[in-house]
Amino acid sequence: GFTISDWEGIDRITSPPHSNYTYSVQESVLAGLDMIMVPYLYPEFINILTDLVNKKVIPMRRINDAVKRILRVKFEMGLFENPYADNSFVNKLGCKEHRELAREAVRKSLVLLKNGKQQSPPVLPLEEKLPKILVAGTHADNLGYQCGGWTIEWQGDSGNNYTEGTTILRAINATVDPSTQVVFSERPDYNFVKDNNFSIGIVVVGEVPYAETKGDNTNLTLPWPAPDIINNVCKATKCVVVLVSGRPLVIEPYVEAMDALVAAWLPGSEGQGVADALFGDSPFTGKLSRTWFRRIDQVPMNLGDQNYDPLFPFGFGLQTAPPNESLLIN
Repeated sequence: GFTISDWEGIDRITSPPHSNYTYSVQESVLAGLDMIMVPYLYPEFINILTDLVNKKVIPMRRINDAVKRILRVKFEMGLFENPYADNSFVNKLGCKEHRELAREAVRKSLVLLKNGKQQSPPVLPLEEKLPKILVAGTHADNLGYQCGGWTIEWQGDSGNNYTEGTTILRAINATVDPSTQVVFSERPDYNFVKDNNFSIGIVVVGEVPYAETKGDNTNLTLPWPAPDIINNVCKATKCVVVLVSGRPLVIEPYVEAMDALVAAWLPGSEGQGVADALFGDSPFTGKLSRTWFRRIDQVPMNLGDQNYDPLFPFGFGLQTAPPNESLLIN
């Protein structure tokens, strides 16, 4: 094989980055990097590397070694005989079989964190024949938000115009009985919810897409306007909150007001998997793969810590019974 740097990676050898690029090129190549990822300033890189070789600072054998490693891999992959992708599989992209598998992955990855308030019966699964359902939230009808970062664009995107799939709102509409009225309001106020006599409110909120350091966050609070939406809906009617995020967030201030809470993570294009579990066509079985903290000052928090006091512990996850069974499994 061969070694390759990350995007502008060698620039970070110095502080500030790129402050002594000749040194960065010299040290990285001599250290054994065979291919350098230089997205923009490649003429500068080429000129500096050529000059270092001509001055014998970098020996030609190091260049030959790097080239040999790169070419060997390309030959082994058959890129010189067949340099282009195999288009015979193009019809598999987005095919029904793959979407069904993705939908199954969504169902199995959901984690049910709360299901009913104290002394109250479980809320989930919901009946498909409820009279009137409110669907609210910034993430209820947004494929870009469902997919997260490194999808469509580097930092992800917002909206439904860039890829095919099923939003959670569309999935709910496709699941409920034809007699059920589904009302969508992205940011309803308290009076609207209270005055409309909804059977249940389903609030879908979370983070906007991010990738790499753009997602660094020192507070991990639930982004606005999610807190307002949760409070407006959950204080006016029975509610289920579906949280779309790439990680645990600080949600303890809002959990008490919720009747049910589902961590949906980033379900991607197949939002139907969320509706499958909400309405009992598939059971909730997922468990937390990491501890869910109460406050940001607890981070990092891991199972086994001396003062382990999480909102939800590692491995937590309520289960619901498979279809046609009424037992709630703790």
